Amino acid sequence: MSLRTAVAAPFRQQGTTAMGESEFVVALSLDRDWFTPDQAKRLLDVAAGEGLVTRDAGEVEVEFDPDGVDVPEGFVPDESILQQRSTFERILDAVVEAGTEKQTAVAEINSLQADLGVTVEAAAVVYAKREGLDVADTAERALGEL
Repeated sequence: MSLRTAVAAPFRQQGTTAMGESEFVVALSLDRDWFTPDQAKRLLDVAAGEGLVTRDAGEVEVEFDPDGVDVPEGFVPDESILQQRSTFERILDAVVEAGTEKQTAVAEINSLQADLGVTVEAAAVVYAKREGLDVADTAERALGEL
């Protein structure tokens, strides 16, 4: 997922799991020239909303192991990662990242939705769980959206 990759890059660069918000913004906007400062701040908002980072008193702490994320040479994130994703999109991304073809996952989730008579988000959670993925935090968000 390019959002996770973009978030991991500044932490990997600094060799840390916490930094100031301004350091994070500078790393993405000036050091890497991926985003404008405003876009880098937006990325931080999206990452916090998705549980990838926590923010407290001007500090940002990554909530996953940034060293476990590969940042390919020449990687440049797409601006689409600056948009909040729906619960369904988050789960679908996790399923695809785990190795399932996107078209296959969507078809099977739609089938589950029809069979179970539930929302697409609920069907996606069931599908992800059947695939052995831990989507508990996203499932909680889906529940909260009902």
